[in-house]
Amino acid sequence: MPTVTQLGQLDPNLSYSYADYLSWQITETVELIKGKIMPMSPAPTLQHQRISADITGLLYNFFRHTPCQFFAAPFDVRLFGRNQSLLANQDIHTVVQPDLCVVCNTALLDAQGCNGAPDWIIEILSKSTAKRDMQIKYQLYQENGVAEYWLFYPHEQVIQQFVLDTGQYRLHGLYTDDDIATPLLFPDLAISLTDVFA
Repeated sequence: MPTVTQLGQLDPNLSYSYADYLSWQITETVELIKGKIMPMSPAPTLQHQRISADITGLLYNFFRHTPCQFFAAPFDVRLFGRNQSLLANQDIHTVVQPDLCVVCNTALLDAQGCNGAPDWIIEILSKSTAKRDMQIKYQLYQENGVAEYWLFYPHEQVIQQFVLDTGQYRLHGLYTDDDIATPLLFPDLAISLTDVFA
């Protein structure tokens, strides 16, 4: 099989594994969702990157002296169902790159990234990825046992906080204006929306 160096060499109708993903030598950033290729372009907007940078600074400082670890994209997260044990690369068909995530079970971490569901994932919506983040990844993170999932809406200056409850997400919080958002998992962490969306 020839080396894949361009996204155009891949057939969007085929199903790929994480082993395939690792063999590609392409410059484009892609995710695999249940074996299907999901390109990550175009590049995030300035507003998206400013919010990401602000949250990154806050979360880095909060988690640097805790057992949990914080990561910002690009960072591979392999998902394979909460009821499955560790799988070989050829048996994993989903790899995503959340904007931000926190992993408390460090046994999930290896040289490639996270091999299982992080505890907390944050996605910052862009026009090009909004449907994926709000629908496809929402279902995916729920199915795979991500305990807390936050969606940032930059234009509306709103945060939705979803918490896993008996296998289903429920809306735990909706933050806007000058609210202080607090993760259920980390109640000592206070996030000022005034600062985030400044």
